[in-house]
Amino acid sequence: MNIHHLELFYYVAKHGGIMPAVHNIPYGIQQPAVSSQMAQLEEFLGAALFHRRPFALTPAGQELYDFIKPFFDNLETMAEKIHGGISQHLRIAASETVLREHLPAMLQELRQRFPKLKITLREGYHPEIFTWLQQREIDVSLGLIGAKPPASVHALPLFKLPLVLLVPKNSKLKSAQELWQRDPIGESLITVPSNEFISRAFQAGLAKLEVEWFSRIEVSSVELVQTYVANGYGIGVTVGVPKMKLHPQVRVLPLDGFAPIPFGALWQGGRNPLLDAFLKIIQATARRLVEGEGLDL
Repeated sequence: MNIHHLELFYYVAKHGGIMPAVHNIPYGIQQPAVSSQMAQLEEFLGAALFHRRPFALTPAGQELYDFIKPFFDNLETMAEKIHGGISQHLRIAASETVLREHLPAMLQELRQRFPKLKITLREGYHPEIFTWLQQREIDVSLGLIGAKPPASVHALPLFKLPLVLLVPKNSKLKSAQELWQRDPIGESLITVPSNEFISRAFQAGLAKLEVEWFSRIEVSSVELVQTYVANGYGIGVTVGVPKMKLHPQVRVLPLDGFAPIPFGALWQGGRNPLLDAFLKIIQATARRLVEGEGLDL
């Protein structure tokens, strides 16, 4: 019997189907390969192991899954024991600014406690981060957390970031209030996608002012908002991130009266010693930022 086929079947049975298994198998493999190898396993055993649509284990599949489950369930525990009792791999998602400006110092501190630490970094934003967490593609994310996350995701709020406008350095605007007095606002609005927290919070603030101003340019990240403002495409909305490096052709206008957006950590499942240590380092770093930058809690 091919042991690799049994491993793939374990993930198929555990996650309820071939496609969910593909998203949770901890190495790259495509759906056709899994389907083919499941067919080979069933041919070898001479029995169907599961129904495809809707997914359900057959009696033979349930019996096989019950037999192999304790072994595969405990593989990670055994690996942690061999590594010294705890996992040494942490997969983190965050914005480019966080990955570049804040994470290196925190990881350096974490490495002092976990000298064999392996790190996987991934640039990402809401809402894709929720998908990565639920599909177990990352262990933890740092970023805007907005409203209450899905039930399966845990949140650790750290502080709140203010909404701000970015205008070209040569703009004659001295305050955001000057824009609200215009009807209509002629400048192009540059934002991240409309389903992200920044855009939603900004539009909610505009609604309270009874001002209509919708994006004409949507970009994929707050870093690109600044780039397009610097190149004269319009006015951007973003959050005031500590240590954010401004382009020399851009300046900031505060957005008084607009609700700030919570920033924090998200993860799914339990907190192992590595994740717990990382979250404590994050909290200590956040406290220093709050004291030094005057951020809201």
